[in-house]
Amino acid sequence: MDQIIKYFTDDDLYKFTMCCAVIDNFPRAIVKYRFTDRSHTVYPQGFADLVMEQIRMLENLRITPEEIDFMSRRCSYIPGWFLTYLRGYRYDSRNVKVSQDPEGHLEIEFEGLWSDTILFEVKVLAIVSELYYIVTGENSRFDYYDYYDRTYAKGERLFGAGCMVSEFGTRRRASFKAQDTVVRALADCHRSGRYPGRLAGTSNVYLAMKHDLIPNGTMAHEFVCAIAGMYGPLMANHIAMNHWAKTYRGALGTFLYDTYGWQIFSLNFSEDFANEFKGLRIDSGDNLTQLHLILDKYRSLGIDPSVKQIIFSNALDVDSAISLHAHAAPHCLPSFGIGTHFTCDFPGVKPRNIVIKLTDVKITESWPHFCPTCKLSEDYGKYTGDPVVVRRFLEVLHLPVPESLKEETERKEETERKEAEK
Repeated sequence: MDQIIKYFTDDDLYKFTMCCAVIDNFPRAIVKYRFTDRSHTVYPQGFADLVMEQIRMLENLRITPEEIDFMSRRCSYIPGWFLTYLRGYRYDSRNVKVSQDPEGHLEIEFEGLWSDTILFEVKVLAIVSELYYIVTGENSRFDYYDYYDRTYAKGERLFGAGCMVSEFGTRRRASFKAQDTVVRALADCHRSGRYPGRLAGTSNVYLAMKHDLIPNGTMAHEFVCAIAGMYGPLMANHIAMNHWAKTYRGALGTFLYDTYGWQIFSLNFSEDFANEFKGLRIDSGDNLTQLHLILDKYRSLGIDPSVKQIIFSNALDVDSAISLHAHAAPHCLPSFGIGTHFTCDFPGVKPRNIVIKLTDVKITESWPHFCPTCKLSEDYGKYTGDPVVVRRFLEVLHLPVPESLKEETERKEETERKEAEK
C-alpha cells in the first residue's frame, strides 16, 4: 500500500510547538496515550495490520531543508535549537502497539518519552481516517472537483460575513488530497480580495508551506493533562500557563482553557495571566455561554475584552461560525478554527469520530509508577480516560459526577474486587 503520510510537516503546528515546550520543561517525562473511537466502529479484519504498516513507514520521514527554512521564517517564535532537534528526529514504531479485539474494534497504545511520542498523534489519526475510506471503498465517492467548488462556496459565505477562519482538519480528514483541496479553495477565495473576512491560515504546516499561508496553532489539552497527572488538576492550568510563557515569551498566547472546565480555570486565570495571554480558545460547551463567561471574567479583571482574541473551535460549520461571529464581533476579536466540516464533508460519507489522548505520565523515568490522568471538558461526551480516574478528578475539582459515570465506576470497582478475591 502507498504511504499515506509522505511529508514530515504534514502535521498540525500545535504538535511541534508542544514538543518544543515539552523538551524545554519536561525533557525526561514518560507518557502513555490511547486511541479512542467514540463511534465504536467495527473495523475490517486486518485493519490493525495495515495501520501498523503505515506507522512503520513514518520511520522513513525526514524533515527537508525547505521545511526547516519555511518554519524558521513563518514560525519565528520557535527557537533555533528545536529546528535542529527536528533535523535529527526519527519516528520509532516500537513506541506503538496496534491491535483489534475479537469484535473488530481498533486499539492503539503509545508509550515512551513524551518528546519522542508526541509527534505520533495527528499523523496516526490521519492514517486511520484515510485508511478506513480506502479499505471500505468509500473513497470512490470522493469527487474532488465538486469538493473544491463546494469549499470555495463555504469560503465565500464565511469571508463574506467578515469571519476570520483557520483550517484545522488534519486529524480527521477524508484524505490528504481532500485537505489539500480545501486549503487551495479557501486560499483562492481569500486571495480574490472580494470579501471583508479572511483566511488566517491552516494548522497543517506542510500545506501552509505549499500554499504560502501562515501555519496556525498553539497547544492542546494534552499539555495540561500531563501536568495534572504530575501535579494534580487544581493548579494544572496555572503551571501550564507559566511553562508556556517561559518557553514562548509572549508569543503563541492563545490558551486552551477547558481541559478541566471553566470553573477551575477561572480561578487560575489571574490578572497577570489575562494580560499576558492574547486570548482563549473555546473547544467545548455551549459556545455563547462560554463566550460570556470569558467576557465577564475579563471585565471583572478590569480588562477590555474587545482587544482579546477568542477562538471558537467546537464542532463548527459555516452556519454556526457566521452566527457566532455576528454575536461575538462587537465584544472581542473572534476567529474560527474549522476542521472536519472542511476536510471530511463528502456526500454520504460519515467522518471518523476518533481521538488519541494522553492517559498516564511520570515526570522522570526513575519514578516506579505512572500517574493516571484524564481530559474533562464542558461536555460530558468529550471526557476521555479511565472512568475511575475521571470520577476522581471530578471529585477533586468539586464538579458534579454524572449518574451514568457513578454507575459505571461502581460496576468496575465491584468487578475488580471480585477478581482480587479470586
